[in-house]
Amino acid sequence: MTHESEGKSNEWYTPRYIFDALGVTFDLDVAAPQEGPRHVPASRWLWENGELQDWHGFVWMNPPFGDQKTKQVWLRKFFNHGNGIALLPDRTSAAWFQEAAKMAGAILFVAPKIKFERADGSIGESPAKGTALFASGTKGELALLNAEELGFVVSRPININDYRKDGDTP
Repeated sequence: MTHESEGKSNEWYTPRYIFDALGVTFDLDVAAPQEGPRHVPASRWLWENGELQDWHGFVWMNPPFGDQKTKQVWLRKFFNHGNGIALLPDRTSAAWFQEAAKMAGAILFVAPKIKFERADGSIGESPAKGTALFASGTKGELALLNAEELGFVVSRPININDYRKDGDTP
């Protein structure tokens, strides 16, 4: 939901083309904006204190990009939940990124950089830093692999037969 940028607002939203490429529907957006564009294809949204509430199903997480401790709280909850896709800055040398990368089933490094949307729907300029999508669980992993037109995907091997047993499709 939040973008690391100085300016009038720190509220920035994920553009629709990201969700179109992923081709999945989420059960829950755990860090949804109360106002502004809502492109997240989800059944439910958590607007406040999503990191403290109960999560269910396949989740989308674009948390506040604040400091390292904030990211760690959200990421630990995300990986403990074990079923979803998270959007975060690609800070590959940061301790929080290293911790998350070890738990992710797949990571998609988005290129070119995402031009996030403002609350009024206008498009921001290219941010200084890039963005990565983290997958937890088979559905998220397959969604990232299917969306490789968004960038470069790094993934752990998955057993497609295990996926078929689950009966869940991306």
